[in-house]
Amino acid sequence: MQYQLGDAWVVVAEGEYDMHSVTPLADVLTSAAVEKTKVVLDTSGVTFADSSFLNLVILVHQTTTLRLAAPGPQVRRLLSVAGVDTVLHVRETVEDAAAS
Repeated sequence: MQYQLGDAWVVVAEGEYDMHSVTPLADVLTSAAVEKTKVVLDTSGVTFADSSFLNLVILVHQTTTLRLAAPGPQVRRLLSVAGVDTVLHVRETVEDAAAS
């Protein structure tokens, strides 16, 4: 699901993301990054993410203003272990991410 919230374009991610399942999300985020100036990735529904997801997030972050919203413990741990939690813009809620 995707929708406009203020001046941000929100992409909702749900389920598991690995090398076999990340392509649809990659297509949506890549398209949004080209067309929008601020993209929010709602990660509240992500139950598993590996380096494929992390790579996608970093690539999109380099293309546009990307905010990660509402990450659960699994996504937070992935970001922390990779050392990108201080580089990426992570916010507690979608609303906070869209407003920042």
